[in-house]
Amino acid sequence: MLQRFFMVLATLVLLSTSAIAQSLSDAQEAYEAGDYQTAVRILMPLVEQGNSAAQNNLGVLYNKGLGVPQDYEQAAKLYRLAAEQGNSDGQANLGVLYVEGLGVPQDYVKAVEYFMLAAERGQDGAQNALGVMYANGQGVPQDYVKAVEYSMLAAEQGNAGAQVTLGLAYASGLGVPQDYELAHMWFNLASALGLENGAELREMIANDMSQNQVERAQLLSRQCFASNYKDCM
Repeated sequence: MLQRFFMVLATLVLLSTSAIAQSLSDAQEAYEAGDYQTAVRILMPLVEQGNSAAQNNLGVLYNKGLGVPQDYEQAAKLYRLAAEQGNSDGQANLGVLYVEGLGVPQDYVKAVEYFMLAAERGQDGAQNALGVMYANGQGVPQDYVKAVEYSMLAAEQGNAGAQVTLGLAYASGLGVPQDYELAHMWFNLASALGLENGAELREMIANDMSQNQVERAQLLSRQCFASNYKDCM
């Protein structure tokens, strides 16, 4: 009897988890279709149930003012609820609000704390943000080497912003030896992901390179892209 009880309980848990996953998927589909009010309606019950993904996603809608009036304080509250449950997206998004001083007092140290938590979980946006914070000396001592390390972690996950940050590091020789070919490669990869300033920066640095250098940089780009950013040096 006890074994049967546990089997029934496990089945109920699986059904509940499946239903939540389906609701989150439905909310995402509504968001992508521009039906923000439907996304809010789907997320609200999940937020009340304490689902961290829903808390973060509803925070995004409040942050952007989509389906609800824009409210940075409410966004911060929702991000914090998600962050306290270990949701890396909520941690990263709360860090951004601390950087910008939206809904919370501007606090670079707090921002770094939340970015660190998210980065440890592999959240590429947080890793990229830490690269920027270390490069600018915001909330942490300025350290170009650490900036490159965090940017690399994000770039290898296909984060276009981090790829541009790496390109700038190689172009300027900050945190790494100056290397125009690698700078061109990272700008080129960011452009391939649709980042407009990646293309602009690629063309700018190409003006200071020989044709042979540009061709080698393009070869590096092909190798890196084909390896899913694992063979990029």
